[in-house]
Amino acid sequence: MRLRKQQYTQQQLEELSLPVLARLRPRLAEARIILAYYSLPDEVNTHQLIDDLLADSKTVLLPTVIGEGLMEWHVYSSKSELKNGAFGIGESAGELYSGFSKYTSPSEKQMIALVPGVAFDAVGRRLGRGKGYYDRFLAAHPHIYKIGVCFDFQRVMEVPVDEQDVPVDEVI
Repeated sequence: MRLRKQQYTQQQLEELSLPVLARLRPRLAEARIILAYYSLPDEVNTHQLIDDLLADSKTVLLPTVIGEGLMEWHVYSSKSELKNGAFGIGESAGELYSGFSKYTSPSEKQMIALVPGVAFDAVGRRLGRGKGYYDRFLAAHPHIYKIGVCFDFQRVMEVPVDEQDVPVDEVI
């Protein structure tokens, strides 16, 4: 899949992001809190989406790597607060978020996590980048509704999984 992504120019990946984001936006309409990620160059571009969600009065959280396999979430308020974090990922320098226990059911979709991945299959299994950050976090917070975000060519028939892998609720 990594080789497949390399076949596209940055401009082509930007263009391929547009229909994915168009399908994603309506799914986020009712959510109050969005756990997003500031996309890397080879991922669906989430930069403008994040600012649009903020403009829509959503609470947007971005992950910060705090140790091997561990991350925490910080409130995002503007591009000016972004810092370059682990693996070159944009991280928020905002306030640490600690309100995960306020929401108890993923069916309410009040708190939605946008989950990146290398590949996804039809039943929500996800192939990540191999460090397990999202799997550890999501396993500890099963009440969060999870949306896998990927280019259409990243959808495959079957993703190999281990017992610690956490599937997403839907893939867009």
